[in-house]
Amino acid sequence: MAIARFRSGLVLGAALQAIAFAPAAAATALDTYLEDLGSLRTEFTQLVVDAKGQQLETGAGTLLVRRPGRFRWEYTPEGAGPQLLVADGVNLWFYDRDLQQATVKPAATALGATPVMLLSGTTAELRASFTVNDAGSHDELSWVQVTPRSSSADFSSAELGFRGTQLMQLVIHDRLNQTVTLNFTHSVRGARIADSALRFTPPTGVDVIGTPVKGT
Repeated sequence: MAIARFRSGLVLGAALQAIAFAPAAAATALDTYLEDLGSLRTEFTQLVVDAKGQQLETGAGTLLVRRPGRFRWEYTPEGAGPQLLVADGVNLWFYDRDLQQATVKPAATALGATPVMLLSGTTAELRASFTVNDAGSHDELSWVQVTPRSSSADFSSAELGFRGTQLMQLVIHDRLNQTVTLNFTHSVRGARIADSALRFTPPTGVDVIGTPVKGT
């Protein structure tokens, strides 16, 4: 259970990181969105379905991003306790309050080709880790498709839907043939984000898996 939940967090982490790394080659709606994006605060709902379209999970949460490389993803699945994913620029922490367990990995390796890279990384890293292509317009949104260059990435592809300069939807297709759809609302570019929100200290009594890397 803990491994499955951490993996789910990593898949999202990869997708979000890709958003943060796109340079100016073949400009897309994603390039426009990332231009001058230093920080972001947004709310989201999440839906997970299997290969047959059967609903597996729904939930809601908040996302804070400070580029490059830092974010805080808080998510509460319906009928379950809240989960927290924090990248502090050095480590990636996943905390499951139900299990009273925290897992930590070096951010450099854990976020190499994950969805969260789409929003939190640098432009050079995005193009190095992903192919980025204009995917046309439908459902009143302009779409960009992102595909990891590595076959070992946690997801096979992702689509980002934009309305003007706002990111409205992120659709992630993982290696288990599940689809995760995030719908964003109340997004604030350039939001002030406290340093404390982008750090994590395991609460007393929590089981910690892994060893955090010390910052320089």
